[in-house]
Amino acid sequence: MQTVRLDIGGLSCAGCAGRTERALNAVPGVETATVNFANSTAVIEFPKDQVLQKSLINAVEEAGYQAWLNTEGGIAKSAQNHTAQIAQAQRRMMTAAILTLPVFVTEMGGHLFPSFHHWLHQTIGVRQLWVLQFLLTTVVLFWPGRIFFSIGIPALTKRAPEMNSLVALGSGAAWAYSTLVLLAPGLFPETARVVYFEAAAVIVTLILTGRWLEARARGRTGAAIEALIGLQPETALVKRGKNWIAIAVDELKIGDVIQIKPGERLPVDGTVASGQSYVDESMITGEPEAVAKISGDEVIGGTINAAGAFQFKATRIGDGTTLAGIIRMVTQAQDAKLPIQALADQVIRIFVPAVIAIALLTLIAWLILGPQPALIHALVAAVSVLIIACPCAMGLATPTSIMVGTGRAAEMGVFFRKGEALQRLDEIRTIAFDKTGTLTEGRPAVVTTQIIDGFDQAEVLRMAAAVEAKSEHPIARAVVEVADQPLPEVLDFTSTTGFGVAGAVSGQRVHIGNIEHLAQNSISDLPDQKQIATLGQQGQTPILIGIDGAFAGVMGIADPLRPESKQAIETLHKNGISVAMLTGDRPETAQAIAAQLGIDHVRASLRPEEKLAAIDELRKSGPVAFVGDGINDAPALAKADVAIALGTGTDIAMETADVVLVSSDLSGVINARHLSQQTMRNIRQNLFWAFAYNAALLPVAAGVLYPATGLLLSPMLAAGAMALSSVCVVSNALRLRRVQPALAASKNH
Repeated sequence: MQTVRLDIGGLSCAGCAGRTERALNAVPGVETATVNFANSTAVIEFPKDQVLQKSLINAVEEAGYQAWLNTEGGIAKSAQNHTAQIAQAQRRMMTAAILTLPVFVTEMGGHLFPSFHHWLHQTIGVRQLWVLQFLLTTVVLFWPGRIFFSIGIPALTKRAPEMNSLVALGSGAAWAYSTLVLLAPGLFPETARVVYFEAAAVIVTLILTGRWLEARARGRTGAAIEALIGLQPETALVKRGKNWIAIAVDELKIGDVIQIKPGERLPVDGTVASGQSYVDESMITGEPEAVAKISGDEVIGGTINAAGAFQFKATRIGDGTTLAGIIRMVTQAQDAKLPIQALADQVIRIFVPAVIAIALLTLIAWLILGPQPALIHALVAAVSVLIIACPCAMGLATPTSIMVGTGRAAEMGVFFRKGEALQRLDEIRTIAFDKTGTLTEGRPAVVTTQIIDGFDQAEVLRMAAAVEAKSEHPIARAVVEVADQPLPEVLDFTSTTGFGVAGAVSGQRVHIGNIEHLAQNSISDLPDQKQIATLGQQGQTPILIGIDGAFAGVMGIADPLRPESKQAIETLHKNGISVAMLTGDRPETAQAIAAQLGIDHVRASLRPEEKLAAIDELRKSGPVAFVGDGINDAPALAKADVAIALGTGTDIAMETADVVLVSSDLSGVINARHLSQQTMRNIRQNLFWAFAYNAALLPVAAGVLYPATGLLLSPMLAAGAMALSSVCVVSNALRLRRVQPALAASKNH
């Protein structure tokens, strides 16, 4: 499959986005096309080389909008285009406001202040005043407001009306009626000879103001992406021959040696070639403490050199860098369309034609049943219906929340590779964890030591570590790490595979291994099997030590739990989530860890393919998320409803995942679900507001309150309420920027 991303110009409402999406999906060969109104982009998927990019752009242009390919660096270009759109919206709004102000003051000022009304009529005259209003309103409608007519009327003629069509019909009807009253007053009875130029002008001005405010607010939803883009410097100091020269980052090549000074950001990924320093990697790990870097260590583009100077060799550039991958993940998530949005899309598709039908019925009903002057009442009610029924809020409800929610998640070190995971994670009832490297540190360590009386613990551990240092067994490093340095010299080292090792240390014979190994070497006073079994039940591997024929002590070796594992699982339980552990480890070790952590379901000795059946079994209680980090976890990650991979895991695990946690800290799992819950709650609030707004105000605009109260909604108030609804939805979505982590990261990570 091939994916093409287009920037779309001219999208002014959710109806526009829906129309563009249908046009793209109609292109032969296109598998799926989604248009995101919030960031004015389209993502199209199709079998490789089966669709020409030009045909996609043509389809958008035939629908009445502009499109251009989002190529390398396109995210930055999109941000620039959006800034230009905000500036253009502001110019339109300011122009319309300046031209509308005299119309509004002369008409509404006269209604509010009778003396001002008489003065205007005596000094200027009624007809001259109407001519002035006609000229100014005409300029407003067909200069800053021409977008409503240039897009809305063609859409109407193609039987695909959208928001611009409603505004064009509403403001156009008020202008046309008033113009006829001005130019041919004899066509109307004397009671109907009134003009609504101020309504037409104010409608356009208020809606343009709403679109400017909405564009500004939508611009803030993409702040996370812009901040990520800003992490890469524009130039780098590179060695060319014997000289150091500054070149653009885009010109870097793999293998280039780059000089980094204190306080500078690294331009690309690489490995330290010379020098040493401390690098602030908080933008990747979320941890504030700078990390020591020496020759051979990996460094990441976008991080900051805190102290010292060093040179590093570029290993990943351009789209291959870690930062580019993060930007790509966030962008893909923000482009997503959640299942919950399908309802809003269906409503929007039929909404505008339905509104036009309601406006016509309102017009007819007032003409037949309304009091005199019936024509004026009918016009006011019909125009109000057209103007107030804005589907923009519905179209913005989901994508704006997704953009802000995924952006905030990225700031917390949680990357939604697939936006759909936002909704699915909120529905999860069970979270299953791999054990090794996920709930545990992923490396053996000495967790208990029991040294026999008469032996010095520090000395026994140093002697054992000295012998183990000669071994290549994974457990050997754990023993070495727990002993005081330096280690004594070892002579006559021997190793018996599967049993243990031995050597002479300071003139004493030291044996280390399982109980069989020490028994075969005639070590006296060995513990009985019950004592050994106790360590096994605690999930520890017993390693016995014998010195000069006497039993000196035992060490319990285990893969230690991550410091945050217990708190993470307790938090999940408090939130009503069932926790499972799926592991290939021995049942006794798995049960011991489950008992320590309070895990509900344990499946041990599982091969990778057997984890799939375990997930199916857990799914009987509801959707399941799986958290893992290894190659062996990839099948389970693919099978789960939501796949969560630790960022310290393998590439294949991260490629299979829906959600990637930057660090290995399990607080990220809690925070990912917390953000999912907050985002989905925000989306539901937005959809409720958008639906409730239209359900409540459409009848009011049509005039249902008139018989009881004598009140008829002004088209100007309708325009203001419509503009306010979209701004409210976007403003509510922006609250997600203030969401705090549900569980703080462990200081040990």
